[in-house]
Amino acid sequence: MKRRALILLPALAALAFCGGAHAQQVLKLSTTTSTENSGLLAYLLPAFEAKTGMKVQVISVGTGKALELAKNGDVDVTLVHARAAEDKFVAEGWGVDRRDVMYNDFIVVGPVADPAGIKGGKDVLAAFGKLAAGQARFISRGDNSGTDIMEKAYWKQAGTQPAGTRYVSAGLGMGEVLTMAAELQAYTLTDRATYGVYQAKTGLAVMVQGDPRMFNPYGIIAVNPARHPGINYRGAKQLIEWITSNDAQARIAAFKPAGQQLFFPSAR
Repeated sequence: MKRRALILLPALAALAFCGGAHAQQVLKLSTTTSTENSGLLAYLLPAFEAKTGMKVQVISVGTGKALELAKNGDVDVTLVHARAAEDKFVAEGWGVDRRDVMYNDFIVVGPVADPAGIKGGKDVLAAFGKLAAGQARFISRGDNSGTDIMEKAYWKQAGTQPAGTRYVSAGLGMGEVLTMAAELQAYTLTDRATYGVYQAKTGLAVMVQGDPRMFNPYGIIAVNPARHPGINYRGAKQLIEWITSNDAQARIAAFKPAGQQLFFPSAR
């Protein structure tokens, strides 16, 4: 029995080593619903996986939840769009190696009939003022996402907000909120990428765009290995370097579903 045990030990050790090596090849990424709903990650990540041999496990949630998952060490890297929250996350020591990746913009969308009379405007605060004073409904994501954070900031700057049942806090992702806005003939704030995917399904029209305050940058951040030693920091660094490389940046620029560019590369 001893001889058999001695023979088995090296084999078991080898299996354990292989299992550990295999587990290390999984990279957990928390990200916003816009990068997932738009199809961007399904378009980008296969090239990274082929290059590195890693499998990226994507967890698509709002920015607030994506950063919380990173803070808890439940993921290795996060790709989000709420710069103030990102800077706070890094300043508090939860994340490292933040890099700019891309940008697009926010837009206000609503029913084609435009009962609030805001279509064609370029001042988001003026549009929000009209929405608060009118009778149309506004659907808020209400999920602490990057879009939700920006929307709340606009209401605060406008100094007003729709009252009562005219303001609906959905607690849902962007695609679901766009669907709800279409069903209720309501307005909402959305990132342009998700709207581009849902435009035909919802029939909602762009009402307000072009305000510099609606600029929407995305950043990628590795979880700090000093806080969570068990994370795949090596893989996180590889993804950061790849997604900000000339190759990946060109792929982001070339991503044009239905002929429309949804994201613009911004890595320096």
